[in-house]
Amino acid sequence: MKKLLGTLLLSSTLSFAAIIDAVALIVNNEPITLYDIDKRMVQSNMNKKEAVSSLIDEVLYKQLIEEKNIKVDIFDINNYLEKVAAQNGMDLYTFKSVVKQKYKDYEAYEEETKRRIEREKLISTLVRGNLAIANEEDLKIYYENNQNQFSTAKEIEVVQYASKDRGALVSVMNNPMATKDVEQSTIVLEQNQLNSQLRYLLNDTNINQFTPIFAANSKYVTLLVKEKKGVETIAFDEVKNKIFSVIMQKREADFLREYFEKIKLTADIKVVR
Repeated sequence: MKKLLGTLLLSSTLSFAAIIDAVALIVNNEPITLYDIDKRMVQSNMNKKEAVSSLIDEVLYKQLIEEKNIKVDIFDINNYLEKVAAQNGMDLYTFKSVVKQKYKDYEAYEEETKRRIEREKLISTLVRGNLAIANEEDLKIYYENNQNQFSTAKEIEVVQYASKDRGALVSVMNNPMATKDVEQSTIVLEQNQLNSQLRYLLNDTNINQFTPIFAANSKYVTLLVKEKKGVETIAFDEVKNKIFSVIMQKREADFLREYFEKIKLTADIKVVR
């Protein structure tokens, strides 16, 4: 009887596994399983149709990366981060230390950067000669219509929380009233007197939000941004390169989306169940 029960249980388990691993559709000979679809629905809060479309896009994207022989190595990542660091007035080492304060998992940030570079390389390969380059008039129009994106505050009022216990600051960030073992003070910081790291953190933090925890004067510190005063628009010439990047990224994204819609039409997609 026990042997029969064990056989039935094993059979049931195998049947369940077979259902979970069952192929739902095949995209250019690459399978997508029912489990893949269910997982995407849960992780991304999508309905089944959205999840299937997302997975098809993902498979086609990976196949295209392989077809175009797109590679990204650590040198590509460091070169990319050096440029971002320079744009924020930092060297690579300093920028990495700031990012590690902001992101709990730095490896995940590097992986995200790798995917961004990979995508840029793919777009560069696909759009070469097929995309209109933004001119000076395009840049000025974007600048005039989106000046809120190019503003900075002369002064920033913050509440500074400092402690030798990092966990105490984590508690404060969850509940500003939980100030045990935490020193608290309200200060006004002048933007032109801040170092590049602190300026980067504060400009990237919205009002009534905390900066990431960082080390200063042998203590852990976080700043709650209360008010940004004397907000002024940055001159066009200072941000035109950034605007060019924003416009071209938008055009590239639109091109890539249209490109994928076209290859979907020619892809060999078989629905199994």
